[in-house]
Amino acid sequence: MRADRSIVHVLIRGRVQGVGYRAWVEDQATLNGLEGWVRNRQDSSVEAVFAGPAQDVAEMVALCRKGPPAARVDAVTEEPATADQLKLRQAGEEFSVLSTV
Repeated sequence: MRADRSIVHVLIRGRVQGVGYRAWVEDQATLNGLEGWVRNRQDSSVEAVFAGPAQDVAEMVALCRKGPPAARVDAVTEEPATADQLKLRQAGEEFSVLSTV
């Protein structure tokens, strides 16, 4: 991985399911040229992995702290992720919306 590239795993808590959060994340990530995936979790949180230029990834995480208009984000936790976590996306897709876990 190049020094200017990062992969992060984020967990978003709040009112983030049933408000278009996953579709919004997919749109924002695609617009910013990021790779990765997003999915709902059974505990009502949303989980995502973003990969790309470090500055673009940081900006995406900042966007997640706000979310789409109908969402209420209470907390976002962020940690480094691995290339193996990135591989969970659908084959042939740059960014995927995955099934709930």
